[in-house]
Amino acid sequence: MRSLGLLALTASLSELASAFSGGHRDIYHDHIGHDLRKRNIVYNAQIADSYDFVIVGGGTAGLAIASRLSEDSNTTVLVLEAGDTGDAVADRINTPVMAYYSGLPGTSYDWAYTTVSQSNAGSRQLPWPRGKVLGGSSAMNGMYHIRPSKLEVDAWSSLIGSDKWSWDSLFDTMKESETFTPPSSDIQAEAGIQYVASSRGTNGPVHATYPGFTLPVVGNWTETLGNLGVEVTADAYNGEGWGAFIATSSINPSNWTRSYARSAYIDPLPPRSNLAILPNATVTRLIFDSSSSNLTATGVEWAASASAAKQTVSVKKEVILAGGAVGSPHVLMLSGVGPQDVLQAAGVDVKVALPGVGQHLQDHISTSVTFKTTTDTAASLKAAGDNSAAFLSFINSATAYVNITDLLGDSASDFKTQIAGELSTSLVPSTDATVIKGYETIYNTTLNTLLMSPIGQVEILLALTGTGGDSNVITIQAALQHPFSQGRLYITSSDAFTQPAIDPQYLSHTADTVILREGLKLARKIGGTAPLSAVIGDEITPGSSVQSDDDWDSYLAKNIGTEYHPSCSCAMLPREQGGVVDENLKVYGLANVRVADASVFPIQFAAHLQAPTYGLAEQAAKIIRATYNGVGWPSASSNSTSTSTSGSSSATASATQTAQRDRNGALPLSSRSAFALVAAGVLASLLL
Repeated sequence: MRSLGLLALTASLSELASAFSGGHRDIYHDHIGHDLRKRNIVYNAQIADSYDFVIVGGGTAGLAIASRLSEDSNTTVLVLEAGDTGDAVADRINTPVMAYYSGLPGTSYDWAYTTVSQSNAGSRQLPWPRGKVLGGSSAMNGMYHIRPSKLEVDAWSSLIGSDKWSWDSLFDTMKESETFTPPSSDIQAEAGIQYVASSRGTNGPVHATYPGFTLPVVGNWTETLGNLGVEVTADAYNGEGWGAFIATSSINPSNWTRSYARSAYIDPLPPRSNLAILPNATVTRLIFDSSSSNLTATGVEWAASASAAKQTVSVKKEVILAGGAVGSPHVLMLSGVGPQDVLQAAGVDVKVALPGVGQHLQDHISTSVTFKTTTDTAASLKAAGDNSAAFLSFINSATAYVNITDLLGDSASDFKTQIAGELSTSLVPSTDATVIKGYETIYNTTLNTLLMSPIGQVEILLALTGTGGDSNVITIQAALQHPFSQGRLYITSSDAFTQPAIDPQYLSHTADTVILREGLKLARKIGGTAPLSAVIGDEITPGSSVQSDDDWDSYLAKNIGTEYHPSCSCAMLPREQGGVVDENLKVYGLANVRVADASVFPIQFAAHLQAPTYGLAEQAAKIIRATYNGVGWPSASSNSTSTSTSGSSSATASATQTAQRDRNGALPLSSRSAFALVAAGVLASLLL
């Protein structure tokens, strides 16, 4: 019997939107004609001439940082988001199952990037969907809320030499960003869910829980993996995020809607006169004062469309780039910060020659094995017309991060030795010595720290939502987690509305093919292992004709696609290793520009990137607030003198701070003065 849960659906907004013609396409009206506009979002493009902080990108990281910085009432914050608000498609965003059947990819809310031809992937140009809407990709992703492991995060920390980015620090901020709600007892029993509540956050803006609906086949997942020798983890969120488990999802259990950057960090806020969020504003470049060698950004230029007039807003303190792995390096290069040869070829004046911008690009690639089944799946229930409230909360969540010995057994050590001898600078898409050094550093970290550890090298996912139009199937996906291939992205034009060239160089290193091939073999074995095998029928793809390693290699090259996790294109590495930002997220050579999004991760994680990006954003806000207001860093959980960073209705502030909040929902400076005095000595060495 399938478990059911209550689902309070939001009213459909699409019909309301269709009744409105002219003006802002995402303003919608109620039945008597009133504009239904969210607070802090500017619908008429009327913004102030200047702001303390201008955040470029209103996505996963950008909105979180905006919410936190604007808690300080002496601070003005503007967010410029290229996409629309998402109001007109709120039902498609909010209803979890819509991510699979009526999501935003392919719509005007998708950047719809495409890679250049990938010579090792069938010479295909592969799609790279990214959210072009308030909330960014958190408004259109699969809602997996998964953390990286301690070994990975500490490897990142060691590469930059700062405990700001150690596991202990990121663990604290990831917990601060979330509110975890345990599953109901029937969902837990049927899906075989294990969790440890103490590893989770209790009062953050982003909700993490399990769907209010599940299927019996989900409950077979961890037992099947265990029967194959894969570890079954009771707590995937405490720094040991490997093995098989049922993942949490970014869902608000109070109404079973998607919990994403906008709904978590912005919508619950009261009006704040010091916060403005402007949609439909594409940033075209940063404007610098070049009177000193360390350039200072004085303004941000933007336009509503390619044909619209460019406008400029002045910056009093800082620009924070939060455009993601594509958007942030794109803006830097348009502004004259990047590889000199790329900028000159695109007709952009070189302001700062920074060769690492757009380099070290990494992504998770995936493909799958698909089987016929006669058991219920989400796809078959939807095809049968099941639109019950409970059903609409279902999304895929059964996963496993399998390590190299799970994949290669006793030959794992020989494989490592082989890879150690295959480090070739000919695979680096740059001739710059610093970029080459960074490539080698990342390569050796992946080889010597991550490969032979318990960390997953392949993610295995159970997909019950249909593929290729067939609803009576079960798909088991395999996704490479730590690629040895690195690519780049670069501008080809000075026009901000021309998409950059994206070249992830998929499968350029043969190790990636071997690891992913073994992941696919394991996916096939899973389908033939009890108890899951009881509901598995014939293999549809790749089918019984694929048996040899050459067969598998040919299949995966023609079928891989992105797992939607690009990162590392503004890597936090030393400048002499092709780095773009330092430990404080400051761009090398720029006095007041930071990057704070998934582009700064120097290595790929065995995790979906949403949760660590929220943790990064929370940490970024602490560093910035400490710089200007003397509060926020170290984190509140490790220093009792730090102010609370609660910024939404789901994050409960102390009674004292609640009483002190002004009418804008921001903390007055007086409430922070004591913190600044006490922490002054500690902060002196941290201020920029």
